[in-house]
Amino acid sequence: MDFVYEAIYIIICYFIGSIPSGLIVGKIFRNKDIRNYGSGNLGSTNAARVLGITLGIIVGLMDLMKGGSAILLAENVFNTDIPPVYFGIAAVIGHVFPIFARFKGGKAVATSGGVILFTSLPIFCIGLITFIVVVITTRVVSIASTAVAFMIFLSALIAYFVGEPLMSTLAVNLHFLITMSVLFSFVILRHIPNYKRLLLGKENMVGNNKHGIK
Repeated sequence: MDFVYEAIYIIICYFIGSIPSGLIVGKIFRNKDIRNYGSGNLGSTNAARVLGITLGIIVGLMDLMKGGSAILLAENVFNTDIPPVYFGIAAVIGHVFPIFARFKGGKAVATSGGVILFTSLPIFCIGLITFIVVVITTRVVSIASTAVAFMIFLSALIAYFVGEPLMSTLAVNLHFLITMSVLFSFVILRHIPNYKRLLLGKENMVGNNKHGIK
């Protein structure tokens, strides 16, 4: 029976991740389906381009809390021995392949951020600082997102192999490292179209509204 309950818990987290924040916010506040504009992505970056910075931030926070909610539920509600970070992966899968939006979702960044925020605050801060620095430097969100994913994975990897006390300081264990490996892979795979546009010189930049962004 424990297996049945744990499967139900995972499905719940997948459904939470599937909530299409960008679609909901766009419809409520602008009567727009953001999938019909810009990159067509449901993530916060496209939401900011289509709906404005403020609504884009709201979408990002909602997406972040999808990952955070999975961790909080696993730690405080679910009766299971499965490490909470694995339920976070289920939420990220839901965000990337949402059942409520024809399995076409975001790029795993914000929801992964929620998983990390509620699991290891120090590593989340490393990722946040990396994102800010790279966005300011390059003005390209896809590069910043990739840099964040790499830095977080690298930080977890270093902490794990250095061992105590660094592992305790950063709240890192084997399960966290495995999760970061999976989330890093998601981010890379979801940004392949961005990398192609970068090579062609057609990637969108912060503050630049060309290349078909409406």
